[in-house]
Amino acid sequence: MLVDCRYIYLVFTRTGSWLSRLINVFSDTKYAHSSVSFDSNFTKMYSFGRIKPENPFWGGFVEENLHDGIYKKFSRCECLIYKVGVTEEQHLLLQEQIDIFISEKEKYRYNFIGLFGILFNIPIKRQKHYFCSQFVSEILIRSNIFYSEKAPELIGTNELYEIENKEIIYEGPVNESYQLVSNAICPQA
Repeated sequence: MLVDCRYIYLVFTRTGSWLSRLINVFSDTKYAHSSVSFDSNFTKMYSFGRIKPENPFWGGFVEENLHDGIYKKFSRCECLIYKVGVTEEQHLLLQEQIDIFISEKEKYRYNFIGLFGILFNIPIKRQKHYFCSQFVSEILIRSNIFYSEKAPELIGTNELYEIENKEIIYEGPVNESYQLVSNAICPQA
């Protein structure tokens, strides 16, 4: 049990985009995309994905909103949301990691080539390039929240399901999540 517990949220989604469908074909995971949030309303989530919802080829560090953008564009999108208990120190370390990405977001790009590395179990690390689960796992590892023997370049979304101190708070259509999740989460201290 964590003393002085705070919460972060891991949001896993399946949009139905061509990349999402392709990842589902080549991996054994229902949800192809992962994001991290401090916000229980999910209006500010952090990940690597489409910078513009209408352009699948322009990717990088993104601040997402579960009720807008790509999730609004793909209205049949499904999600799985974990609430993860963390210590105050872990929470601060994670916020510091994300603040670095926010302050330099124009320097980061999507690591399309790195996705092939997962397929062939060959880590492909490119400076300032990430795919979603690589980003989420790396910042969680650096914040002492998630532990893995694998390099972040080889961690798929489904491996993030193994995080400790998690509680599933919602699984289902994104367009139904807002009210259901709001009712399931107690306000943070």
